[in-house]
Amino acid sequence: MVEKPTITPVVAELAARFAAEGKRLYLVGGSVRDAVLVRPTNDFDFTTDARPAEIQKLLSGWADAQWDTGIAFGTVGASKKGEIIEITTFRADVYDGVTRNPEVTFGDSIDGDLVRRDFTVNAMAFDIAASQFVDPTGGLQAAREGVLDTPATPQESFGDDPLRMLRAARFVSQLGFTAAPRVVEAMRSMAGELARITPERVQVELSKLLCGAHPRRGIELMVETGLADVVLPELTAMKLEIDEHHQHKDVFDHSLVVLEQAIDLEEVDQSPDLVLRIAALLHDIGKPATRKFESGGGVSFHHHEVVGAKMVRKRLRALRYSKEITEDVAKLVYLHLRFHGYGNGEWTDSAVRRYVTDAGDLLTRLHKLVRADCTTRNKRKASLLRRTYDSLEERIARIEAEEDLARVRPDLDGNEIMKLLGLAPGREVGAAWKFLKELRLDRGPLDRDEAEAALLDWAREQGITPPAR
Repeated sequence: MVEKPTITPVVAELAARFAAEGKRLYLVGGSVRDAVLVRPTNDFDFTTDARPAEIQKLLSGWADAQWDTGIAFGTVGASKKGEIIEITTFRADVYDGVTRNPEVTFGDSIDGDLVRRDFTVNAMAFDIAASQFVDPTGGLQAAREGVLDTPATPQESFGDDPLRMLRAARFVSQLGFTAAPRVVEAMRSMAGELARITPERVQVELSKLLCGAHPRRGIELMVETGLADVVLPELTAMKLEIDEHHQHKDVFDHSLVVLEQAIDLEEVDQSPDLVLRIAALLHDIGKPATRKFESGGGVSFHHHEVVGAKMVRKRLRALRYSKEITEDVAKLVYLHLRFHGYGNGEWTDSAVRRYVTDAGDLLTRLHKLVRADCTTRNKRKASLLRRTYDSLEERIARIEAEEDLARVRPDLDGNEIMKLLGLAPGREVGAAWKFLKELRLDRGPLDRDEAEAALLDWAREQGITPPAR
């Protein structure tokens, strides 16, 4: 028994309104697919044989509001009792083969509209008035079998829009499906076509892939077919490396395990953490560039976290990620090895303060990344690493409770510094502030007399003569 989409009273009322005028209204796209797969969805799109002007007329007097921002593509939007509705006239688009942009053409049949869609599981419709599925390309069977295939040949579909190849990897991640052999082969032979797509569109699909339920499967498909060579060539490079611990996994496989373990540490009731997931996948991105074969057969990757942070910035900027996401991921990559200097707890309180201060608001994510980075099969070693990190977190909690580490600032503010040293605003004040900040990290909170004495000593060393007190 196939699960039918849930039709709200508003949608049923709208379909009846269309039927009264001799027009059909179909639910299409992700909401139909997700109903079949019994997955939650909030994506409700409709298609109809009515032309845009007719849609507007049918909505007038019924909808609480309507808008026509997508009318050039045949889409009219409306709201009714808090529900958002987008209705698009049947499409029969033709791609020009050069810009990869479709020439918008309206169609006359639901079947014609569906066969132009990307994958068969997305090429199903639900006739609301008749309460039945329309499935001209076998989407229901593909959904039952967990197979991702195209309505037309993959070559035709991907030739129309190469981004569909990356969407294939995205749906493998989101749905847990397996791409049909002919789809994989077409992706492999046409991967270079993806270079025609703007970085912004690529980034959107990649982010959705990484936030899917099965990102490892999507990433592996990207690497297998060569899409990664276009989108994230660093992934393929990692596949060629062994890691410094002589584990059975290569760096690529290790990174996928870290990604999966980081996902396991995400909060159950929150959305997927894109920053954490990118950082987990790319935390060892710098290893290929820093690999060194040591005498005796060992392999080292010294300073790969430093090189990796730079590589992350370059790649994420190229993919048009926001500055905030780019810098957050780069910082996590840069800091992910810091913990390994902790040993058995040899860090001073000063080192703990610096760890917390350097991580800033990324501390919780850094905790998760460091824990996820433990992929050893040696149970004793894994247990020791967990206990050691537990002890670090306990120390952080203790010092935070005592010193309010989240707001570590110098014991004197800028105005007090200028008054004490007789300075006007400028670089010298900034240098003094930085000195006091470092002193605060090293020694913890100081009382006012201690802070002033230390600042005066520093000022004299810098050749600054404070005014007589």
